Amino acid sequence: MESKKRTIPLLPLRGILVFPYMIIHLDVGREKSISALEEAMVDDRMIMLAAQKDAQNDNPEPDDIFTVGTVAEIKQLLKLPGGTIRVLVEGLHRAEIVGYSDMEPYYQVEIREFEEPQGKTAEVEALTRTAVNQFEQWVKLSKKIPPETLVSVVVVEEPGRLTDLIASHLSLKVEDKQALLDAIDVQERLEKLCEILGREMEILELEKKINVRVRKQMEKTQKEYYLREQLKAIQKELGDKDDRTAEVDEYRERMKEQEFPKDVLEKIQKEIERLEKMPPMVAESAVIRTYLDWLLALPWSKESEDRLDIDVAEGTLEEDHYGLEKVKERILEYLSIRKLTAQMKGPILCLVGPPGVGKTSLARSVARAMERKFVRVSLGGVRDEAEIRGHRRTYVGALPGRIVQGMRTAGSKNPVFLLDEIDKMSADFRGDPSSALLEVLDPEQNNTFSDHYVELPFDLSRVLWIVTANVMHNIPRPLLDRMEIINIPGYTEEEKVQIAKRYLVDKQIKDHGLTNKQIVFSEGTLQKVIREYTREAGVRGLERNIAAICRKVARQIVQNKKKSVRVTAQNLHTFLGTQKYRNRQAELEDQVGVSTGLAWTEVGGDVLATEVTVMKGKGTLLLTGQLGEVMRESAQAGFSYIRSRAAELGIEADFQEKTDIHIHLPEGAIPKDGPSAGITMATAVVSALTGRAVRSDLAMTGEITLRGRVLPVGGIKEKMLAAHRIGIKTILMPKENKRDLEELPANVKKAIEFILVEHMDEVLESALVKPNE
Repeated sequence: MESKKRTIPLLPLRGILVFPYMIIHLDVGREKSISALEEAMVDDRMIMLAAQKDAQNDNPEPDDIFTVGTVAEIKQLLKLPGGTIRVLVEGLHRAEIVGYSDMEPYYQVEIREFEEPQGKTAEVEALTRTAVNQFEQWVKLSKKIPPETLVSVVVVEEPGRLTDLIASHLSLKVEDKQALLDAIDVQERLEKLCEILGREMEILELEKKINVRVRKQMEKTQKEYYLREQLKAIQKELGDKDDRTAEVDEYRERMKEQEFPKDVLEKIQKEIERLEKMPPMVAESAVIRTYLDWLLALPWSKESEDRLDIDVAEGTLEEDHYGLEKVKERILEYLSIRKLTAQMKGPILCLVGPPGVGKTSLARSVARAMERKFVRVSLGGVRDEAEIRGHRRTYVGALPGRIVQGMRTAGSKNPVFLLDEIDKMSADFRGDPSSALLEVLDPEQNNTFSDHYVELPFDLSRVLWIVTANVMHNIPRPLLDRMEIINIPGYTEEEKVQIAKRYLVDKQIKDHGLTNKQIVFSEGTLQKVIREYTREAGVRGLERNIAAICRKVARQIVQNKKKSVRVTAQNLHTFLGTQKYRNRQAELEDQVGVSTGLAWTEVGGDVLATEVTVMKGKGTLLLTGQLGEVMRESAQAGFSYIRSRAAELGIEADFQEKTDIHIHLPEGAIPKDGPSAGITMATAVVSALTGRAVRSDLAMTGEITLRGRVLPVGGIKEKMLAAHRIGIKTILMPKENKRDLEELPANVKKAIEFILVEHMDEVLESALVKPNE
């Protein structure tokens, strides 16, 4: 290959490379480059074009410029606004920079030019054909070059020129193009071109495969989208909707049915959007649906309007229940305040009393009087905290707690909510449900009650809470502190008769398909049922016995064709059998060593006869009759008191050394315990030791200390009712219990004389018959 040397200006190129026979526009802006162009225009329009190794370099040094470039002729020069020059150049032949003769104001370089050889070898010819074939395939695959350009390239016969033309049309990196430019030998240049074309073909094949795959996916997606849109249009015309769209639309419609707090509304909207985007077969979609159903069903803002007419409410309560004045009074007070202000929080009432006194039915009656919704939840046997607060939604089959379930059932945020049997709850490894109830039954906290399932604060402050329990000592102290306790001790015999006449008889007659003409109860009959067939504080047993009479009457009417049956005290045993309970009466005559005590039980008050006998012995104190520890200790305390006061009482000082004392409470099968019989047992012992009789018409209750003080006791109302039931006329009781007498019915207070005592001396003075009487 021939070469010759000459000196011409240098134009460094950035990010571009010019091959021989290539015509291209260049935009020139650097001062040195502009100076080089001006010098070339003055001389012979020839300029050396060489690429920079780093396109970002604005002031390249000789080492930053490739040594092999192209000698080009400037065809046209145009000055653009801003000082930039656009120049049209045509590449002529390769040249190599031998040295730099001048650096300012432009690069003047000494170059060695190379002429293209004219001859062909067989190898060059083979390589040329290969290059042409590969270029044709590349053009077909890339579709970046029009077919006319391909024809103009293929017709070129010179191998070197063909190689440069093909290289100028390829989109290659500057380094690859420079490698082709560096190849002065045609055969070497062709080999490199074939290698580059082969690599580009592989890349294009891969691109084609990727494009085909992407296109297929896109076509599938577009097809599905198109079909879905068609389906929607068809369903719209028919008035149908697909299940998923219909479901989401239904949720949005339900969302408009009531007002929601801001945070609740945001949560509902977010969950609906999640459901809308989620594929229908995903398991979590069922969880979201259930959650949305609960959020939309809860009464976040729905509230029933209270009936604030006090007279009507009072009439309703009186109509449904006889007695229970305290509870009725408390409800009417609440309604009165509600009439004055709507901001008052609902009270938390705890009705404590034995079974069958009407606690649950009273709550239902309160709801009817106020025209509120009524919800009842039984807490008996609840041991799991989740029963109150609900399960977290991470658990399979999670549900809200009973409180939220009850609010959904009510459909109102201000129902009368009954928590039944709160004293029957217990705790185990699953948590303490009574502690979870602290938030529910605290007026300062329950306006933001948090259920684990709902996870949003729910307002329970508008609810009227009524809690029931049989006994108070089983209710945890912190829970008890949050409630207003109302004791329902039980009914007197007269009250039971009135309840039976007003409610129970009519209810059972109706339930058994009878009429008031077919069955007639006399008042004496009901009184006998209460005395001889039931022993309870409430009226459940009484109602069962009335039901038993109605069943037998129904059979007689059907089987024996009777038109009417009269139930009397004389024929009562034919319906209920022989009497179940002995109607205990007061002792008919005063007796030595026998005193009458009063006791409280869970089913009401009871009367305990206390018997003492004195025998020769060694001072043993024997206690029988299934006495609990408290009563045994009371007996020991009373015995010690008597020993310390033996002289004053007229008893031999050494009586305990030669006398055995046996204290017995009859009905030994029944366990007895409690701090109520201290003075009763002490009185009976003094009576037995002194030989002075105890008044038969007198009963007593109270605890004794070693110094003889009489301590107050509980269950006064129940005990007084029991005493009145058996005809006791006089009752000895602790002076500190005087306030409890206010709860007694007027007829009981009128029939009984109450003697209030502070010391055992007063008890003995009143209870023992004087020797000369």
